[in-house]
Amino acid sequence: MKKYLFTSESVTEGHPDKICDQVSDAILDALLVKDPDSRVACETLTTTGLVMVAGEISTKIWVDIPTVVRQTLEKIGYTDPHFGLDCRSCSVITAIHEQSENIALGVNETEEHEQGAGDQGLMFGYACDETPELMPLPISLANKITMRLAEVRKKGILNWVRPDGKSQVTVEYIDGKPQRITSVVVAVHHNPEVSHEKIVADIRKHVIQPVCQGYLTTETKYYINATGIFIVGGPEADTGVTGRKIIVDTYGGMGRHGGGAFSGKDPSKVDRSASYMARYVAKNIVASGLASRCEVQLAYSIGVADPVSVRVDTFGTGKVDDDEMAIAVRKVFPLKPAEIIKHLNLKRPIYMKTAAYGHFGREDEEFTWEKKDKAEELKSFFRGKK
Repeated sequence: MKKYLFTSESVTEGHPDKICDQVSDAILDALLVKDPDSRVACETLTTTGLVMVAGEISTKIWVDIPTVVRQTLEKIGYTDPHFGLDCRSCSVITAIHEQSENIALGVNETEEHEQGAGDQGLMFGYACDETPELMPLPISLANKITMRLAEVRKKGILNWVRPDGKSQVTVEYIDGKPQRITSVVVAVHHNPEVSHEKIVADIRKHVIQPVCQGYLTTETKYYINATGIFIVGGPEADTGVTGRKIIVDTYGGMGRHGGGAFSGKDPSKVDRSASYMARYVAKNIVASGLASRCEVQLAYSIGVADPVSVRVDTFGTGKVDDDEMAIAVRKVFPLKPAEIIKHLNLKRPIYMKTAAYGHFGREDEEFTWEKKDKAEELKSFFRGKK
């Protein structure tokens, strides 16, 4: 019997880095509404009273970026100067220029050249049968806790909660299967009037219990605002930058990561689109019953359409050889950048929603990479080889 612990963390939409991810993706969405072919690589930085947007944007239309920034901050909940960032009074600075023509030569589709990858790089997708959404249990619960923190704040269930916050969940595994939660960590930004005792009681009752019941035991340990106070939060406490929560965005550390962030990038950037495709592939492999755990790696060269490598690892749970699975993936799934964009319908303004609480494991209509519509085709591929 092999026993071990695994921990994943998540952050709320009001966390400084997540503010930046959402601003970058809100700008991308605003551009895609009017020009689906916009090329965007948009980075955001925030600190006390300030949001700065920089990067490369090539588009046929114009968007009022400061207005998009302020609307995004308002939606998140930064509407009070006491939070360290106020959507109405904060400074917004922009520094935008066009995408390099050198990059565009390899990416733009012409009669002589099909659309290539927007950059070199490696991307991973992961899926497992631990949850109905085929995600690892620790990150699934951590994301649901932070989502619940936002819900109790916005619905007024806990009127002392402010936008910033984090969660962390540790799960005990036995022989690779999740058994119980050994500890839950929650840090929640709060008003100065509320007592620490009330914070602990409210978070356990209204946040942790509804999300984690079924995995909590009498031995579960709780660490709620362990320093005792979290009045100063958001960008006033920590500078935020786009792309610093890539493990929160993906699988919580369960499975590898290629290193590329997602937010603020249009789908011609394979950092984003190929990561979505890799998740789509891995999820369909698990959904087909061909494996209970699967990791897919795709790798690309800038300006080249076909992936330079495709790798499948089922960690010994596969019903067919992993090399045979990789061959099937190339046959069944569209892996060229233009094919990925078309198949997953990625030229839509869907990205701000992805920028908080994880890009994977959410079966909303916009998240086309979460569909399991290739599972039967995969099974048929292997039936045909017998």
